[in-house]
Amino acid sequence: MKDKIMRIFALVLFMSLLTVTAQAEVIKSPSIAMHGAPKYADDFKHLDYVNPDAPKGGTLRIAATGTFNSLNPFILKGDPAAGMSFLGQSHVYDSLMEQSYDEPFSMYGLLAETIEYDTDDKSWVAFNLNPAAKWADGKPVTAEDVVWSFNTFIEKGTPFFKAYYGDVTKVEATSPTRVKFSFKDDKNAELALVLSQLAILPKHFWEGKDFGSGSLDIPMGSGPYVVETLNAGSSITYKRRDDYWGKDLPINKGKFNFDQIKYDYYKDDNIALEGFFSDEYDFRIENTAKSWATAYDAPPVKDGRITKKELKHKRPQGMQAFIYNIRKPIFQDTNVRIALGYAFDFEWSNKQFAYGTYKRTDSFFENSDLSALDGAPSGRVLEILEEYRGKIPDDVFTTRYTPPKTDGRGNPRANLRNAMKLLDEAGYKTGKDGIRVHEKTGERLAFEIIDPNPVFKRWVLPFLGNLKKIGVEANFRVLDPAQYQNRMDSFDFDMAIKTMGQSSSPGNEQRDFWASAKADIKGSRNYIGIKDPVIDDIIEKLITAPNREELVFLTRALDRVLLSGNYLIPHWHIDYWRIAYWNKLDHPKTLSYLTPAIADTWWVKENKK
Repeated sequence: MKDKIMRIFALVLFMSLLTVTAQAEVIKSPSIAMHGAPKYADDFKHLDYVNPDAPKGGTLRIAATGTFNSLNPFILKGDPAAGMSFLGQSHVYDSLMEQSYDEPFSMYGLLAETIEYDTDDKSWVAFNLNPAAKWADGKPVTAEDVVWSFNTFIEKGTPFFKAYYGDVTKVEATSPTRVKFSFKDDKNAELALVLSQLAILPKHFWEGKDFGSGSLDIPMGSGPYVVETLNAGSSITYKRRDDYWGKDLPINKGKFNFDQIKYDYYKDDNIALEGFFSDEYDFRIENTAKSWATAYDAPPVKDGRITKKELKHKRPQGMQAFIYNIRKPIFQDTNVRIALGYAFDFEWSNKQFAYGTYKRTDSFFENSDLSALDGAPSGRVLEILEEYRGKIPDDVFTTRYTPPKTDGRGNPRANLRNAMKLLDEAGYKTGKDGIRVHEKTGERLAFEIIDPNPVFKRWVLPFLGNLKKIGVEANFRVLDPAQYQNRMDSFDFDMAIKTMGQSSSPGNEQRDFWASAKADIKGSRNYIGIKDPVIDDIIEKLITAPNREELVFLTRALDRVLLSGNYLIPHWHIDYWRIAYWNKLDHPKTLSYLTPAIADTWWVKENKK
């Protein structure tokens, strides 16, 4: 009897161990999805939005505005050249893995042949490098390169890296081709994916060089292109590598079809538009409604040499707006911020300047399922917000923020009356010169709006006129792009025009946008200066969301809280791309719904080379 009991006990123990083993499985896979399974199977041949048989050859010419004085996009110093992006695959640098742009957030092997993780213990991730991965000088990409790149970005790179990878506690090369990242806990499910976006630099190339100098020394990478020529501040040309190690990978099949990619810089967008019609560059994604409606009657459009298309997309539009710098005393009163919003007559401006084509933006996650729904919060979103009752405005529980509206006739009297009442309540009384002055501090209600694009002037001037009617003095200053970015990085502005883009799968980057810890770190993207413990807490929960459904609910809750702060005056958006291109170009039949990917997936027609 005793032996029988012992055998049963041993069997139960064995089965328990099997159960634990089944639950805690280490996965080694060529792909990973944020939630659920990746769209593409392990043996996929190519992405759906490429032409795997696209011809190679020709030159793609692209317009850029402003100037550049650096080829290092990873640091704050200098203005990096177009094409030198610092996150994900670029012309010059490969990342550990590459994202597909026809699903919310999945990564596929690039420099890393596989990603390794524990299904139960999410406190670490490892990447196993592809043994074929080579730098442009033929040397192999090693785990030491990965370790060096990560540590260098954290120590010397832009503050973005510290925010994005803030939960990493250790990075180590466990073999020449395996690198392991350890996290402070197992809550940040997105961290494995965002680490896979890390661009990798060659340690041996940078030894003895000043990484923080922001020089024009031509860098070396492992990517599909190398810098061929550059004319400081005015042009840069990349040449496709015939010996690119990763050209036959499934994630790269049908991509990188141009022999050369050349960026030419223009002083401003108006001059660039003239250059486009003169065949100085090959395509244009038009951001100005008036130009799209009136300027494209040029001969090459009329005779068919230029194709003009509107392509629908599902790309989250984020938020474009007049943003307040709430570090400034005049913008610390919520009533003042709300009042100024009444002076922006979007409906009239939309008819006058955009032919009624724009939609008013009323969400930080516009044009996506992440946007807060109309009406009062309900269900899971309400449950999330209830935890913060008393710490957030009461109207978050009763309604959804919508910007002030007008009848579009150009004389928003009712809105201006509302604005004046709020300013009175805030203690700003009209002075002798017609400009309001705070009755206690004596501070004038005056500020400056900055932006690098002169096209916005026609939208801003009516806004300034309405502000003057309510006793507010404001002016608009157009800066060159470098000066504008320097002032934004140092928070040296009152109000600015800014676009804060969003992805289909928000996560760690939200810290850099809104977290209290980033508000005083120059170079962070918390330009507004938000310091709100509720927002901080929701961000952390969003980052650790266990599934896509909970991620959506938390993002909708975050959207409502951000909107309730009245940190900005929303602009507008459209849900399609306005693309014009010279007919030497062709593109895949199916395009990504997140990006047109022109430089990556289009090609020159064989008879047009």
